[in-house]
Amino acid sequence: KSMTAEETLLNHRLEKDNLEITETDLGEWIIQLRKEGPSHMVMPAIHLSRYQVADLFSDVTGQEQSNDIQRLVKVARRELRQKFAEADMGISGLNFAIAETGTIGIVTNEGNGRLTTTLPRVHVALAGIEKLCGTLDDALKALKVLTKNATGQALTSYVTWISGANECLTAPDQKKEMHIVFLDNGRSAMAKDPLFAQVLRCVRCGACANVCPVYRMVGGHQMGHIYIGAIGLILTYFFHGKEKAKNLVQNCINCEACKHVCVAGIDLPRLIKEVHARILEEDGHPLPSLLLAKLMKNRKLFHRFLRTAKVAQLPLTGGSSYIRHLPQIFAKDHGFRALPAIAEKPFRDRFQDLRPQVDNPKFRVALFSGCVQDFVYPEQLEAALKVLAAHDVQVEFPMDQSCCGLPLQMMGEKKAGIDVALQNIEAMAGEYDYIITLCASCASHLKHNYPFLLGEDHAQAKDFADKVIPFSAFLVDVVGVKSEVFEQTQTRATLHAPCHLCRGMNVVEQPRQLLALGGYEYAQADQEQVCCGFGGTYSAKFPAVSEQILQHKLTDAARTQAEVLVTECPGCVMQLRGGAKKNRSPFEVQHIAEVLADHLK
Repeated sequence: KSMTAEETLLNHRLEKDNLEITETDLGEWIIQLRKEGPSHMVMPAIHLSRYQVADLFSDVTGQEQSNDIQRLVKVARRELRQKFAEADMGISGLNFAIAETGTIGIVTNEGNGRLTTTLPRVHVALAGIEKLCGTLDDALKALKVLTKNATGQALTSYVTWISGANECLTAPDQKKEMHIVFLDNGRSAMAKDPLFAQVLRCVRCGACANVCPVYRMVGGHQMGHIYIGAIGLILTYFFHGKEKAKNLVQNCINCEACKHVCVAGIDLPRLIKEVHARILEEDGHPLPSLLLAKLMKNRKLFHRFLRTAKVAQLPLTGGSSYIRHLPQIFAKDHGFRALPAIAEKPFRDRFQDLRPQVDNPKFRVALFSGCVQDFVYPEQLEAALKVLAAHDVQVEFPMDQSCCGLPLQMMGEKKAGIDVALQNIEAMAGEYDYIITLCASCASHLKHNYPFLLGEDHAQAKDFADKVIPFSAFLVDVVGVKSEVFEQTQTRATLHAPCHLCRGMNVVEQPRQLLALGGYEYAQADQEQVCCGFGGTYSAKFPAVSEQILQHKLTDAARTQAEVLVTECPGCVMQLRGGAKKNRSPFEVQHIAEVLADHLK
């Protein structure tokens, strides 16, 4: 089993030279028989059921095979045993190549690895140049995290160390031949790239696929070319070129689960967005994203467009708060959720009338609305004003602010995203103690991506980012909310933790604490921190996948028997509320600012 052999399509080349090739890893043998590629880097046949494997083995052996897993393993052992004995050459991958001793290390969960390296007269070990490490201690550090992240084991079944060729009685000189082949294939270029060099730290554990909500729905054959999952989207660009990568990178929903689980500390979501941006620079920008980029970086034009859309939507809404009838061209794919109408009056037009005047304020803050709350859910911002005023916080709303720019970066429109970032930094340049946002995606983008886009030495971007704080974190960590200001009804509530709040901003406990302080009974859902399937423009591009992820989320929330599902992101509200309405789920969906405002005394 060697991902490097898969990367180079080695089997196909050797078969063209009339050599008989047999994969001996059970999963790899199965997919070889099916003429498929791996769907996971550690578990290559995970997409198949035991019934499918039983049918395959029945065809291969010419005998009806049971679908019992243990029996199927015995069939594989019997079929492969003679192959080991007859092989002239064994080809393996390797996990570590230790320069200090000339030793290679191979980590496997089956005995086939040792048989492949031991029985044939010739052993060829194939690896990328990034597998070179200085000492055994270096290798052991990586080994400790590899198995835990790959399969959850403290130690894998087989760790084999080979230092040079062994004896071989069947060879003419009674010595095995051993060859170690190192592959570059774009790795040197990657190592020289200041941003992408971190990718070479990958230990190929496959954990980024395990936690990816999109991978769970579509599988590895849709979520990679050879290498699978988030890391595969990046490696495909460097190893197999932009043509293979340009559609794959759009599979990322930007939930950041891969970054959170990566033991090598690779910033996978950011690198995927960067690959997308580079491909657009090389190939040219598609007309839709180019037009949207021009629109969004012109705040006045963008807001005029949204105001015009409010009028144009009337035939679709019938004056209600939802779009009742989608145009027929969209109805089939996008009808899985009820979509909200654009608000009659955006928050920016209401603010001066709503703006509370706080005597002796403890803090003076700027409210960053983002475009969805400003034009679709202004009531969420109004609720926040009430809660903040009740805690002696003076709120200002800079009128020159616009969209945070995250949708632009998700589309690969990096330059337009930089323009928007500069506009928002200038808009928020007043003397504020904090910049508060009720949108988790905005918070993460403003705090982490603005300094990245503008450069870590951009002083204004750093000062701006330092002030950004999510609504719940501000109330708990800065203000110190007390339960005395809320009615204690003990309404049962469960949470959906937005991806960019729990992972992007590392804000987990604060929303839970707010529910308890705000008079709610908190019921934790099993999948509280799993993506809801919105992903901004992702749900528009891939509605079928978005719907599947959403259905899992709604089912999980319903199990808590909560009366209300609470979250802290307008995009998540749009997805969850729209899905709950369409599914007639037994709970309401509200923003955390709304449920707190509802309980104010």
